[in-house]
Parts: sequence; structure tokens; C-alpha cells
Amino acid sequence: MKTVKQVRIGSSEASYVIPYLMELGIVDRSAKISKDGGHRLVPILPGREDEMTGMGYELAEGPAYTMERRRPQERITEELADLPPEIVSCLPTKWEYVGDVVILKMDEKCLPYKRRIGEAYAGILGAKSVCADAYGITGELRKPSTEVIYGSDTESVRLENGIFYEFDVSRIMFASGNIDERMRMKELDCKGETVVDMFAGIGYFTLPIAKFTGARKVFACEKNPHSYRYLLKNLERNGVSERVIPILGDNRSMLGKRFADRVIMGYVQTTSAFLPKALDIVKRGGTIHYHDTFYINEYKEKVEEIFAKAAIVDYEIERIREVKSFAPSVSHYVADVRIL
Repeated sequence: MKTVKQVRIGSSEASYVIPYLMELGIVDRSAKISKDGGHRLVPILPGREDEMTGMGYELAEGPAYTMERRRPQERITEELADLPPEIVSCLPTKWEYVGDVVILKMDEKCLPYKRRIGEAYAGILGAKSVCADAYGITGELRKPSTEVIYGSDTESVRLENGIFYEFDVSRIMFASGNIDERMRMKELDCKGETVVDMFAGIGYFTLPIAKFTGARKVFACEKNPHSYRYLLKNLERNGVSERVIPILGDNRSMLGKRFADRVIMGYVQTTSAFLPKALDIVKRGGTIHYHDTFYINEYKEKVEEIFAKAAIVDYEIERIREVKSFAPSVSHYVADVRIL
């Protein structure tokens, strides 16, 4: 019988480590994941052994039990073939894993059949719960319009770039498209700095800054009580509680002036309303990372216009980069602005 290299993953961490390894392209998806006592034996592709041992995992060798080779979408379509043709034609073709929870971007037309659809996707994708996102993120608190259509447990842990993010996918957004910006925050040199994250959420930027950049102290502000609860959990889970001061409430109520070396404004669409506060707390020589959405042909002019209107001190726009596409002809940008 053909054999394959396997990595031993403890069952307690399997729900978030295995999806992470899949994202990295390490898992051999043609072979089955098996169990061995309190471990999962995950088949990996040839040549990826050093990566796994470098992460501290033990390797084994075992039989390569073959998985169903057809693509999941083909099997899902076959499973739901008895639904009306107009529903089958608009079934989700993309999904996102958050640990062992799957989120589907679902067309409204499919919602009357959501229970049946959720069960099919859960069975074929191996998910404990399936959530449907039909309307996106809404409101000042950035609440997802996510509905549970299969299962009941929507708490999960996402492992990304060495950071554990725990959250409830039915209550809290996770912008997977911002991964490059979270990686960039991880790679900043903030040695000895005081950083303010004005829109901390569950710790999207706070955690990589606190854990990897050498920052002395991070003030993490969050207004949504559900997000704040998971922010506290994630600070503890990632071992950075001593370096982070969490604040529940509106960041515009923060006390103090000119104390921050760096200010993160990870919000979009109404970010400019909070810029006066950022300018109030940042030191001369400090940096503001200003996020917002603009039409792709006018983002430079808009950033300059917003800062020219709000700033009462000199500043320099050092860099503007696109984070991700937001809507047709509109993108999410981040501007690194030095206060002089």
C-alpha cells in the first residue's frame, strides 16, 4: 500500500491548525486525515517536512487512504441536484474556513433552502457549523449579517502568521482580505514605542504589534462589547496581556495628548470623523496609519484633502498602499502619514 508522510496534531488544536496548514498548501488533500488516540494524523505533501518540524510537530508515516478525488463543488452540486435549477446555479462556489466553521457568501435566492444547503456543505467540507453571509458587514460596530444554517457552535480559533484569533463568526467580522496588512504590522519596528489602536476589534492589528514588533505599550480601543470580550481572550491566549491596555468605549473619549508614537486607524468609510482625535494623541514625529475607502482614480487627492482639512500641524504622506478591493472601482487603502 502507498504510504505518505503525516504530521501529528493534537486533537485540542486540530480545529485551527489543520485549516491553517491547508491555507499554506502543506496538506495532501488527496489523502485522508486519520486519528491516533488524542492526535490527528494529517497527510502532507512531499518536500514540506522541514516546515512542519520547524513548527515543532512530530512526523510519522502511514497508509495514504485515498479521499474522494472529485472537487468539493462537484460533490455539493450532485448532493443538491434535486433543488430547483435556479437555486443549484447560484450555490456558493467559494467559502472561508474559520477553524472548523465554514462561512458561505450566499445569494439571497438560496436562503429558503438554507438548512438543506448548510447540511450538504458541512458534510462534504467536514465543518461542525456552517454560516451564511448574505448581506455583508453593517453598522458602526461592524456587525456581520451572518446566520447559522447548520450546527450551533460558531466560536472558533483562526491561526494566522503566528497569532491565534478566537471569535464568534456569527457576531464578529474577520476581514480575511486584510491579511497582508496584518503581516505588515507584524513586521514593523516599534521598539520602545507607545502605540494606540483606535479600532482594535478582537486584536487584528493589536496582537501582531504587541507580540512581534517590540512595542513598549499598546492601547487597544474597542466599542463593540462582543469584540472586546474576545480581545481580552486573545490577549491572554497570545501571551501579550502585560503589554496591552484594553479600553472598552469610544476612542474619542481617550484621555491624554501627544503620547502616542504610532496610531492605527483600521476603520473605513467614516474614518475621517476620528482623525482629529488621532492628531490630538500622536506625538510630533509619530506615524498615523490611516485606513479608508476611495475611488481608485482619486485616492491620493482624497487622502491629501482629508489631512489638509484636519491637521493643525505639518505632516508628510510617506506611503499609500492598496489593502484590497472594496467595491467596483473602489478600494480600501492605508496611508502612512508622519506628523512633523
